[in-house]
Amino acid sequence: MRIIDLLKPNAIDLNASVQTKDEAIDKLVSLHAQAGNLNDAEAYKQAIYAREAQGTTAIGEGIAVPHAKSDSVKTPGLSAITVANGVDYNAPDGKNSDILFMIAATMDGDLHLEILSRLMVMLMKSDFCNALRSAKTVDEFLEIIDKKESEKYPNEAKATAQQKQGYKILAVTACPTGIAHTYMAAEALEKAAEKMGFSLKAETNGSGGAKNVLTKAEIAECDGIIIAADKNVEMARFDGKPVVKTSVSNGINKPEELIQRILDGKAPVYHNDGAVSQSDDDLDKEGFGHKVYKHLMNGVSHMLPFVVGGGVLIALGFLIDTLLGNAVMPDGSANGAFGFTSFAASVPFWIGKIVFGFMLPILSGYIAQSIADRPGLLPGMLGGMIAANGFTFNSMFENQNMVGDGSAVSGFLGALFAGFAAGLIVNGLKKVFAWLPKAMDGIKPVFLYPLFGSFLVGALMCLLNPIIGTVNTAVSNLLSSLGATSQILLSIVLAAMMATDMGGPFNKAAYVFGTAAIADGNTWIMAAVMIGGMVPPIAIALSTTFAKKKWTDEERKNGPVNYLMGLCFITEGAIPYAASDPLRVIPSCMAGSAVAGALTALFKVKCPAPHGGIFTFAVCEHPLLYIAALVAGSLVGALVLTLLKKNKTQN
Repeated sequence: MRIIDLLKPNAIDLNASVQTKDEAIDKLVSLHAQAGNLNDAEAYKQAIYAREAQGTTAIGEGIAVPHAKSDSVKTPGLSAITVANGVDYNAPDGKNSDILFMIAATMDGDLHLEILSRLMVMLMKSDFCNALRSAKTVDEFLEIIDKKESEKYPNEAKATAQQKQGYKILAVTACPTGIAHTYMAAEALEKAAEKMGFSLKAETNGSGGAKNVLTKAEIAECDGIIIAADKNVEMARFDGKPVVKTSVSNGINKPEELIQRILDGKAPVYHNDGAVSQSDDDLDKEGFGHKVYKHLMNGVSHMLPFVVGGGVLIALGFLIDTLLGNAVMPDGSANGAFGFTSFAASVPFWIGKIVFGFMLPILSGYIAQSIADRPGLLPGMLGGMIAANGFTFNSMFENQNMVGDGSAVSGFLGALFAGFAAGLIVNGLKKVFAWLPKAMDGIKPVFLYPLFGSFLVGALMCLLNPIIGTVNTAVSNLLSSLGATSQILLSIVLAAMMATDMGGPFNKAAYVFGTAAIADGNTWIMAAVMIGGMVPPIAIALSTTFAKKKWTDEERKNGPVNYLMGLCFITEGAIPYAASDPLRVIPSCMAGSAVAGALTALFKVKCPAPHGGIFTFAVCEHPLLYIAALVAGSLVGALVLTLLKKNKTQN
């Protein structure tokens, strides 16, 4: 979404007559209301003040960008004012702010972060800011923004013209978390197509949902589609079109080759048979390991909101009881009643427990869906539910209230097994029922597959639950019994893995291990995993800030954005720097993450939430020590990186 598309002329006031920060906020909110962006102006204003209470949104050098996500926002948008002498907005440099943009974002997605990042990149140019200050009319103000945005993002500036001409090649990009690789692949494909003289439109299936969605008309008229994804995407719409299906990394690293395959007519024609099919791709033959990884991450990415929401709510119950002193014995030890001793604590605690209860069925259900498409969803979720509750044949026969056997709860391992088993079983059923006449095609996915798939998966899990449950209990007991030295070593390894490939298989393996440990109550593991993912972007940002001679102008300019990405646990912010100099950047980041991971274990930090970065520290045990570990690890990573990097003048 371009800034120029979000900033309406009636949401701009040049040389506004405001004297204070409060008056500036009132003016910017009223401009949003005037532009029709708000349902409730007063509620949105309170959201702005709530954000300001966390820290000023003034950047310095005369710039302030107040922003807030709120249910009171009807349409995402921007408002802007210039102030002749500026207002005191508590800027870090003490200067008055005379250019103010206010971002209004809806609760779904992270549009405010995207726009904030884009604004920061543009506002770092003093000539651009001076031009905005000198603008005499609203049209001139918008033209200045449009010109700069077109220079920084030339592909977007051409989007309208390309849409009118039609797209010769289409693409869909997606990665399991949908944060960085998704957009990097889309940008690489668009740039490669432009260089080759063709127009390409890329749909991104990111964490905030599908953006730039391909239309039926575009699909019908295109010459072919490139699917660069590490998770399954909706394929039925491409029936009868040439399709190249490959990994998201090939979309980033081999865009020209992928496009050339479409142009040379070497892409196989995709035929929808009700399942997610694979197009043969000579660039990247999908091996067994990659298939397993893709199916696993499809389950993990869908499970994540349940783990985050449920885990944080449970932790809030603990926190409230601790603050009230209700869950501590006179000798200072916990009495085991966290979340139960007060109404204020029990409400978030039990809501969180309910949300957390969906975690394993969602994981196994979406693994099965990734393997067998929609017919696999029900059997997969059933298998996850049986794994979570420890149902066995004996418990079903002996207990009419359907209470599982606690010793047979197979947990995360059982849900993983159930998801893969359900997908394979449903795919087997598709072959078994392939002999039925075509007239029966409509009844198979809604009756036959769910019926037989659920029975077979349910029976299989009841049979295997005691076995997997024993293994799961043994693993959980082993982790719980690790001594201080072992915990430190494991924390070092996991944190370093998070910095090894920054979103790749090593990173994801460590992350999945951490989420599984949360389900078993070993939340100290996630503390090391999360901090290991936060350190690399922050370490790079520190180095670009304080060791400017080591970096190019472009790297220095984009460096500050990594402070925000690191604090938000978006490790992928370090990828461009690692790609340009992997032998120096990756070991430095691993060193910083390893130090931070070791400190979390040494400080006995526990983190019940698997995402959110700095925003979840309040519900962690020993949050101040957690912050200290983050600072120490980031400083070590930045120092090692700065020592290893050569001055650009010496290159």
